[in-house]
Amino acid sequence: MKRDFLTLWDVSAAEIFFLIDQGIRLKQDWAAGLLKPVLQQKTLGLLFTKPSTRTRVSFEAAMHRLGGSCTFLNIQHTQLSRGEPLEDTARVLSRYLDALVVRTYDHQDVVTLARHAAIPVINGLTDLAHPCQVLSDLMTVVEKKKRLEDQVVAWVGDGNNMAHSWINASARLGFRLNISCPEGYWPSARVLERARREGIADIGLYENPAEAVRDATVINTDVWASMGQEHEAEKRRSVFRPFQVNAALLAKAPRDAIVMHCLPAHRGEEITAEVLEGPQSVVFDQAENRLHAQAALLQWLLAS
Repeated sequence: MKRDFLTLWDVSAAEIFFLIDQGIRLKQDWAAGLLKPVLQQKTLGLLFTKPSTRTRVSFEAAMHRLGGSCTFLNIQHTQLSRGEPLEDTARVLSRYLDALVVRTYDHQDVVTLARHAAIPVINGLTDLAHPCQVLSDLMTVVEKKKRLEDQVVAWVGDGNNMAHSWINASARLGFRLNISCPEGYWPSARVLERARREGIADIGLYENPAEAVRDATVINTDVWASMGQEHEAEKRRSVFRPFQVNAALLAKAPRDAIVMHCLPAHRGEEITAEVLEGPQSVVFDQAENRLHAQAALLQWLLAS
């Protein structure tokens, strides 16, 4: 039976740890020249509404490294832009492709495509969740800190799709998650409620970011205005200023805390250049791991 990857709720804790371990192994195999082309004759489709650097290139590179091929589809250049139903597109693409990555705004669009596709559908980002990013982030934490279960992760900034995906990760895996957002910009109450109802989440909400990072071994942030929120950028810069990840905030965390950002970063807004380029930053290792974690995901979904 085909599997989809729309949020971390689609995979078990054991499967998440398997994908992390497999990502690390594939990274080592690539460095040693031992990576096998296990996805020969497989074709991955990338159906994107939103702009992309890391998601597109990392999936394309991962697929090519594993011996497969990619087809990129800008939604504006498909019949979806002329009113073709998602259901029909899903059925047709299932006849051409072996898996489909979708990057768009409305999460329900990804759900609809997955429901009607006969092939695995992967969420490459929606306004609700970004599971591929958090999978690679979890891999990075394991690389740097060894045991994920012992970590305290702080999320500082907007309660956006990345915050939701970290909530889902905490629900699945049980590590401590401290969230600090301005009033009115908290994560979805529905996402939090499900995590506490169905998961093993240990989640704390803090108005003061200094309290959120006080015992954090991982400090995470993202842009203050996500794609589609550009008209709010000026207002958000004012509201979010006290939530900037800077040297003063980092000094309140343990000395061995690592700093993460899913990129692209606006230096001087949600994070300072000093911190982003500093010794505690693992941001570019984190970005590289998109490639390896997604290679593991593709191999798991597609290899016989």
